Amino acid sequence: MKLIILFIFVFGLHAYDIKQNLFTLYQNKKYEKICSIGFNNFQKYKKDEEFVSLYAFGCLYSDYIDRLAIPIATLKFSKEARANSAYFAVILMQKKLLYHSLIDGYNLSRFILPSTNYILSKVFDLYTKLGKHEPQAFYLFKDPIDSKLSYKLYISKNNRVNKMVIEEYYDTIILKRHVYW
Repeated sequence: MKLIILFIFVFGLHAYDIKQNLFTLYQNKKYEKICSIGFNNFQKYKKDEEFVSLYAFGCLYSDYIDRLAIPIATLKFSKEARANSAYFAVILMQKKLLYHSLIDGYNLSRFILPSTNYILSKVFDLYTKLGKHEPQAFYLFKDPIDSKLSYKLYISKNNRVNKMVIEEYYDTIILKRHVYW
């Protein structure tokens, strides 16, 4: 019996350590590292919604949006987890629809989806406001709230898979380049 209690205690400390590590990495904006650690340890901690949420936010902020599919399905047992799951699902759907539209010419003007403050959501909303239009080599959008922010959306052609790129600009200075496939 004492051995079982010791095992549970040691396992609980390890789970606390890995979550604390993810949280520290999150505070230091090491999102890609969070996504990698979360991905590699997911099976062990898939029932720990705090771990799964940290892992998912790490993947989101490092632009590994396709890795959100499993956390979306897993986060369901608490109000906060369900809210996170819905947030991730909206962004994943917007990414898939925007990519479909840019590659295949699919008309998104009839879609009204919830929005988020994440860059992909902002660009999705601006793109859908264009309505039905002729495809362009790239799209430039001004941020509706901050006139110094703008976004360039385009497809980067590759022989394996085309990638959707969103570049964030402050005036003429590039802040970040997001690449999705």
